[in-house]
Amino acid sequence: MEKETLISSYDEINDTFVGKIEGKNGYCADYGISEGIYLIVDKNNLPTSVLVDRASEVFDVSKNFMENPNIKIGIDCDGVCLCFSIFIEELKVCSVKCKNTFGIPEISFVMDSNS
Repeated sequence: MEKETLISSYDEINDTFVGKIEGKNGYCADYGISEGIYLIVDKNNLPTSVLVDRASEVFDVSKNFMENPNIKIGIDCDGVCLCFSIFIEELKVCSVKCKNTFGIPEISFVMDSNS
């Protein structure tokens, strides 16, 4: 499993979470993988960032907890299914598995704010 450095921010006023892989540029498309969760990919269909609207509601945590800087995002894709999970302070707050209708290739990596 590959490990990438995550740069994340949380906007408490708009309740929006954004996590981006450090050093990755480009934006080709965003895919709604679950209600309020969007995966942004580059021209090669490789994930570069994640956007979550109404983050505290989607993850069922307080806005104060969303401000925690200890974030990990796991993305695994076997070509058929896409698995997405997010951890805040080592607590899994979200896990989504969906059909890969987005053309994302086989990948397995973790975006970690502490790497």
